[in-house]
Amino acid sequence: MTGHVNILYFAALREQLGRESQQVPLSANGQSVADLLRVLRQHDAMLDEVFAATPRIRVAVNQKLGGFDTCVQPGDELAFFPPMTGG
Repeated sequence: MTGHVNILYFAALREQLGRESQQVPLSANGQSVADLLRVLRQHDAMLDEVFAATPRIRVAVNQKLGGFDTCVQPGDELAFFPPMTGG
């Protein structure tokens, strides 16, 4: 089964990439965030540059904080954001 995932970029990532979102095809069910990101970085030099320069990027899948080993399904929403501090 193939489908798409919606990707959102927040804060400095959004500013550096010059976009706040994109929709990308997902070629396999159960693909990890890391696997999907690896493919995207191979095909998008700007994305690769920004992610390489930003340590400890966080990810949420369907509005729940997750890890890069989280499985992604068609129709899921991924959100990437830099580390945040609170107070």
